[in-house]
Amino acid sequence: MLTKDQKEKIIKKYRTHTTDTGSPQVQIAILTAEIDYLTKHLKQHKKDFSSRRGLIRKVGERRSLLNYLFREDETAWEDIVKKLKIKIARPQTEELSEIGKERDAAAALEEKTSKEEKETADE
Repeated sequence: MLTKDQKEKIIKKYRTHTTDTGSPQVQIAILTAEIDYLTKHLKQHKKDFSSRRGLIRKVGERRSLLNYLFREDETAWEDIVKKLKIKIARPQTEELSEIGKERDAAAALEEKTSKEEKETADE
């Protein structure tokens, strides 16, 4: 895990103001450092499943914070992703997810009609 000094360095580097310790940017940076540490640990200790579970939990927590930051401040999201070199897809906005739902519904309807046409042709 991270030492107190390592955590303080991360906080100083990514804080948004002088007394900031809990902003999403700081939390994401700390989680990224912990994820890096656990990843290295798991490369040496492949059967450490409790650490693997902790890693998966931290990755999920970081993703949630990144999604929150994207919703609240997209430029801050872009900055933190670039600084930390996180490989992540841009979160879907509500508009994009609605378009995807419409596309899925249209594909399902088309598939249903093609099945019905095949059934009538077989008779």
